[in-house]
Amino acid sequence: QLQLVESGGGLVQPGGSLRLACAAPGFSLDYYAIGWFRQAPGKEREGVACISSSSGSRNYADSVKGRFTISRDNAKNTVYLQMNSLKPEDTAVYYCAAERLGDCPRSIPIAHYDYWGQGTQVTVSS
Repeated sequence: QLQLVESGGGLVQPGGSLRLACAAPGFSLDYYAIGWFRQAPGKEREGVACISSSSGSRNYADSVKGRFTISRDNAKNTVYLQMNSLKPEDTAVYYCAAERLGDCPRSIPIAHYDYWGQGTQVTVSS
């Protein structure tokens, strides 16, 4: 069973940056599409970004376009989410998820993903 582990969350001031990482110890992520999602208190989980297995397709939620960048390093078996110009409204638990078919639909649908990590907290506050 594929298990995903997120890291890199923390407390950052508005305008700051964080880089989240998603790894799968003991498994290769090469053939999986990876999505990043977030869930703020009292809100539904939403798709933030996704990257296809080939890295040929990357999609972002409108709220993060131009600020967040998703990438993958298959040699390190890790997918990253670089988050710049962070805003208080970016505060949430961030989750990564893997999808077996390797594709990354533009809408980043939650139901598309098969495996989920436990999440990492990101807090943007002064």
